[in-house]
Amino acid sequence: MKRTFTAVEKEFVFDSWKNGIGFSDIAKTLDSKPGTIFTILRDSGGMKPNVRKRASSHLTLSEREEIRVGLSAKKSIRAIAHSLNRSPSTISREIQRNRGRRYYKAVDANNRANRMAKRPKPCLLEKNLALRDLVLEKLELKWSPEQISGWLKNTVYRRKSMQISAETIYKTLYFRTRNALHHLLVKHLRRSHSLRHGKRHSRKGERGTINIVNGISIHERSRHIDNRRSVGHWEGDLVSGTKNTHIATLVDRKSRYTILLKLKGKDATSVNQALIEKFKEMPFKLGQSLTWDRGMELAKHADFTAETGTLVYFCDPQSPWQRGTNENTNGLIRQYFPKKTCLAQHSQEDLDHVAEQLNNRPRKTLKFKTPKQVFEKGVALTS
Repeated sequence: MKRTFTAVEKEFVFDSWKNGIGFSDIAKTLDSKPGTIFTILRDSGGMKPNVRKRASSHLTLSEREEIRVGLSAKKSIRAIAHSLNRSPSTISREIQRNRGRRYYKAVDANNRANRMAKRPKPCLLEKNLALRDLVLEKLELKWSPEQISGWLKNTVYRRKSMQISAETIYKTLYFRTRNALHHLLVKHLRRSHSLRHGKRHSRKGERGTINIVNGISIHERSRHIDNRRSVGHWEGDLVSGTKNTHIATLVDRKSRYTILLKLKGKDATSVNQALIEKFKEMPFKLGQSLTWDRGMELAKHADFTAETGTLVYFCDPQSPWQRGTNENTNGLIRQYFPKKTCLAQHSQEDLDHVAEQLNNRPRKTLKFKTPKQVFEKGVALTS
């Protein structure tokens, strides 16, 4: 027999998923199967549907019973409306839509009202095609819903019809009953999950401690750098692919301006040479410092500093949050270069094109300005 779930059990499934509990553990608690739990979550993309509530202005079953009794007693519509403290037009429409005075039945009328309340209603992007096309265009550029919403507020703030919240975009993507945006468009999101995950989902397994000889600790970095007061202070890391292929990523702390570098390998010589070439292209004020983790790819940091004059600071072991700007950007870069793909197929021109897209995306942390706008303003101030 097919397993059925009560409303309370379904609520438990959605609450557990939001709290980071997996399919198997939820299924075990409910004596069910993981696939069944996934099916419950799938139609709404893992997002808990709102509990349906009857509006206080709607007629109740008891009021419909009073209408039936009044009609049986051959009272006028105005008399029935007066006894219920309702408008005569409300009572008249109720009777007309439910087979008239002669055949009106309270239970049937109430059931019909419940059925009509469940009918699919068009969402905002179904009604506003211009807004839908604009949202779709930005999603295909891999803008996040929050970036789209914030950009619209900044650029077309006078047109209320062209405003939409990030949450509405997420719901339109994940709720499969909403046809305005196909659910497969989630592939354009930073985390292209088929279900929306709660904030309590986490990744584990950071790299072990590596000793960098004569590395300057991040704790010796000046407060000016920590407070992101000027451009020219960078965070860096590697993004890795299959067949031992890698890309170096550099992100300016203040502006979030991103540079991607094609590497010949992950060894310290290859990484050091690529960084030296890039930083030598910059004016000194735009390459004052670089913060990195304790990977051995930057073991030749002393040579890099001697060649460029750029100070290198190293994070504490297993502390990726100390390079939070770069970690966040690497997540964005994974939209273009997914895991388990070979990065050797991409030329430096390809990487420059991706960096250009990232640098022209509005960012919430920049009040929905783009990294390029903030970086260029910072460059103007330093010159």
